[in-house]
Amino acid sequence: MVVKRSLGPLNYKNSGVDVNAGYEAVELMKQHTARTLRPEVIGGLGSFGGLFAPNLTGMSEPVLVSGTDGVGTKLKVAFLMDRHDTVGIDCVAMCVNDIICQGAEPLFFLDYIATGKLDPAKAAEIVKGIADGCVQSGCALIGGETAEMPGFYPHGEYDMAGFSVGVVDKQKMIDGSQVKCGDIIIGLPASGVHSNGFSLVRKLFFQKLSVSVQHYYDELANTLGNTLLTPTKIYVKPVLAVLRNHTVNGIAHITGGGFYENIPRAYADKTLNARIERSSYIMLPIFSLIQKLGNISEKNMYNTFNMGIGMIMIVDKSSVDSVLETLRLNGERPVVIGEMVDGCGEVEFA
Repeated sequence: MVVKRSLGPLNYKNSGVDVNAGYEAVELMKQHTARTLRPEVIGGLGSFGGLFAPNLTGMSEPVLVSGTDGVGTKLKVAFLMDRHDTVGIDCVAMCVNDIICQGAEPLFFLDYIATGKLDPAKAAEIVKGIADGCVQSGCALIGGETAEMPGFYPHGEYDMAGFSVGVVDKQKMIDGSQVKCGDIIIGLPASGVHSNGFSLVRKLFFQKLSVSVQHYYDELANTLGNTLLTPTKIYVKPVLAVLRNHTVNGIAHITGGGFYENIPRAYADKTLNARIERSSYIMLPIFSLIQKLGNISEKNMYNTFNMGIGMIMIVDKSSVDSVLETLRLNGERPVVIGEMVDGCGEVEFA
């Protein structure tokens, strides 16, 4: 005889989704989103859609520029550290650093956070980081989604992604078509590994070498976890300062694919090469450590990581000094790292 066991009445909470936790998370998030508001924002959190009335004064032909990205497996380091207030900066950075490459000013940002069981305090930590990134880039956090998906994610883990929209006047849009032989390549220093290449990083340190995030490296003058969790640098405000006063022919965000994949995206003429002078800047210690411990070839390093340069700008030789000065006045430490030469659309090193 089969005995049927009664499970009792079902509801959303005993199915794994706690709507009250969701309400609590939203209330905790509001203090952070309020810091990001711009005058163009209409209403607040809680509507079905985020409302933004852009001020297009002075633009003859406004073009919307959008970007979306996530944090990738860098989140695994955040889980190991049980620190969640910085990865939101990475999420914003990966989006806004992309759209600034077209010369667009980021206007607003939306996030998506998914987890197996919602922890309101942890969700608020994540959103704090997102708000920090929005403040750094001058864009408003106008909405998002927090999804509780029981059985879908391992306990204590989550995933996140973001979406940003910016605007640029079409006549000022940067598409790389003006880049020419003799133009100078300016590099903007990275803050660390940023948010790509972490599958290789994790395999090296946590599988091959079996070290913990608390392992201290003299070369880093810090623990491995703190170094790896350093947020992606946001370049929006200094780049916009340059664009207000100078002509920039090309911009590239150095992310996945490193120098080899991203720099050629900044120029349209494939009869040119970007010649990079290796000795022009000091590579961050984390990259030297990764290369040494992983026995990784130089080409693979430059094809995977930012190697200490998170963004490049290509400008006329005649305007280099004034562009460098503008960047310095806006808190950057720019370095001339190369020039455009005859070639075949590739990156070469000198």
